[in-house]
Amino acid sequence: MFSRALAFVAAAVFSLSAFAAEPIFEGHDYTRVSPPRAVATGNKVEVLEFFWYRCPHCFQLEPALSKWLKTLPKDAQIRRVPAVFRPDWMPGAKLYYALEEMRLLGRLHHKVFDAYHIEGLDLDNPEVLRTWLTKHRIDQTKFNVAYNFGGPGKAKAGQKLATAYGIQGVPAFIVDGKYATSVSQAGSEARLFEVLDQLIAKARAERKAKKSK
Repeated sequence: MFSRALAFVAAAVFSLSAFAAEPIFEGHDYTRVSPPRAVATGNKVEVLEFFWYRCPHCFQLEPALSKWLKTLPKDAQIRRVPAVFRPDWMPGAKLYYALEEMRLLGRLHHKVFDAYHIEGLDLDNPEVLRTWLTKHRIDQTKFNVAYNFGGPGKAKAGQKLATAYGIQGVPAFIVDGKYATSVSQAGSEARLFEVLDQLIAKARAERKAKKSK
């Protein structure tokens, strides 16, 4: 009886493992970028995330994404790009790049999402933004320089990148300049991360094969 129960448990574990390792299919779980584009991460596999702070889907995905990023292989690197599809998306992009310039994203990236979606703050409003900056003890002089001078150029570059990749909505992901996927393509948040894991492995293998030639 015990051995039969043990066999059942083993079979169940195997089934779960097989499910977790379900293969991905081009045209279903992801699409191929044509032509592929150069990446900005050098020897590391690039994982681009296109997002918008005010996007409810991006906000919903953020906790799971943050958890997944802790498991990212050492030879892969995330690169976040705030998409700008309309003029009203520009303030959020400038905010992101200003915080990046000041090296505050690690502390404040998720708090920006919370400000928009939980606290109901309109950080696109300069007065509201100033109050929020004060609350989080941010040097406003330095922030204003990063927001008004460096931010717009970087935001426009991100806008061009999203256009080049044919991004239609967010959140969206590009792996190593070659493969595009999203929650809607993968079917669920959990499946998205399985797809990303396998695309990273695929890109890694292709890089190694290219080096060996």
